[in-house]
Amino acid sequence: MEFINKEYLLLLLLIIPYLLWYFLFRRHAEATLRMSDTHAYIGAYKSWRVRLQHLPLLLRILAFTMLVMVLARPQTSHSWGSRTAEGIDIMLAMDVSTSMLAEDLRPNRMEAAKEVAAEFIAGRPDDNIGLTIFAGESFTQCPMTTDHQSLVNVLHNVRTDIAARGLIEDGTAVGMGLANAVSRLEKSKSKSKVVILLTDGSNNRGEISPMTAAQIAKSLGIRVYTIGVGTNRVARYPMAVGGTTQYINVPVEIDTKTLSDIARTTDGHFYRATNTQELKQIYHDIDQLEKTKFDVKKYSKRNDAYQPFALAALLALLLELLLRLTLLRRLP
Repeated sequence: MEFINKEYLLLLLLIIPYLLWYFLFRRHAEATLRMSDTHAYIGAYKSWRVRLQHLPLLLRILAFTMLVMVLARPQTSHSWGSRTAEGIDIMLAMDVSTSMLAEDLRPNRMEAAKEVAAEFIAGRPDDNIGLTIFAGESFTQCPMTTDHQSLVNVLHNVRTDIAARGLIEDGTAVGMGLANAVSRLEKSKSKSKVVILLTDGSNNRGEISPMTAAQIAKSLGIRVYTIGVGTNRVARYPMAVGGTTQYINVPVEIDTKTLSDIARTTDGHFYRATNTQELKQIYHDIDQLEKTKFDVKKYSKRNDAYQPFALAALLALLLELLLRLTLLRRLP
């Protein structure tokens, strides 16, 4: 915490002359009773009212101090900070074609993939991670960042209906998705650059073949981990029919050979995930990747923090007023 108007803190020096006046001169303005000798009262019992006679003074000083703090405008930290962290550069390339709605993973392939990816991101706080999505076309949904909360928010908003609604061409452009992710890592200075490619189909769209994209990745020193998601048989798939949803069984067609070749070409690994638990284990295995040092900049938003000081001042003033009018009331 820091104070924006630090000069107001000098007002606290006024407490010193006030204390001097209170203990040295104020008693002359109070009613007194002259006695010839007070020796007999030295050992007399002091009531709790006598012991608390200076409590209003303390409350008044506390209230004044808190008001000065409010004027000084306290705020939480709001500057850019940098540190050296251990991490790697990762691009997630995720298939969002309509086939990802198949329910052989729960609740479906798309939601299971997003959930596991979010857990993976949360477990690697120092990595630069970005997100590319693809169907018949590909584009970057989130560039690489260490602001993982924003990345996870973007990830949760990914939907397969962008292809169903015609916003992008449906299909599975594995080569385009990989090439898009590789382009984001091209200028990375990290010693370890990784693409995690997840799909449930075979390449049937796009101007760049998967193996061409894999060769580009290899030339740039990028390792590709490929994941084929879906059962080994048929999958339950929801289909809209006349305003209702009907379920049909569709065959699972994953081009495991191409995905294996991509991984082998780039010194990565190919995985098959037939259920959510296997998918989690795959991401756990990838989590064991090597790490490299890089600089991280972090920004803390500026927030005013005067409220506790203002509340303390108000309570101190009210308590002093209450004591002076009741328990510690002095006459005359």
